[in-house]
Amino acid sequence: MIALVIILAIAVIFIGWIISIYNKLIKNKNIVKNAWAQIDVQLKRRYDLIPNLVEVVKDYMSYEQETLENVTKARNMAMNAQGPQKQAQAESMLTGALKSLFAVVENYPDLKANENVMKLQEELTSTENRISYARQFYNDGVMRFNTMIEIFPNSIIAGSFNFKNFEFFETPEEERKNVKVDLR
Repeated sequence: MIALVIILAIAVIFIGWIISIYNKLIKNKNIVKNAWAQIDVQLKRRYDLIPNLVEVVKDYMSYEQETLENVTKARNMAMNAQGPQKQAQAESMLTGALKSLFAVVENYPDLKANENVMKLQEELTSTENRISYARQFYNDGVMRFNTMIEIFPNSIIAGSFNFKNFEFFETPEEERKNVKVDLR
């Protein structure tokens, strides 16, 4: 009788341990999903600001249509990107297109002084900061989750319930290169 009670107690503890690990995995998986959703929210905000900026500057920049078209194309590509790696690459292209646009804006004193352009640039800068924070939060969540499913004995439970690693939101290789500044 005592042996049966001990076996039942061990079984209950073992099942409780499995449930505890499973619940932690689910919690951390949902944190990662929420973090990705927050990136998505900030990117949506960015995508909504860009057409406003293009519309405001387009009248001033009649000779710079290619720059405006590149921004619009990059925005559309970024909006359709799926997954962290594709999203990071598309966002890199969009960031480059926006940098080109802002460089061209510098050549137009009236445009540079335009209150709407200044406000939109400020909004985009604020949004870029939010995106950066959201990416960091996402990557922190991915690291915690991936570590959790890889350590023993969690890896046994994670494998049994088919938990998979999430991808990090990584900066594309071309953005990691040093920027060459020529002040001649």
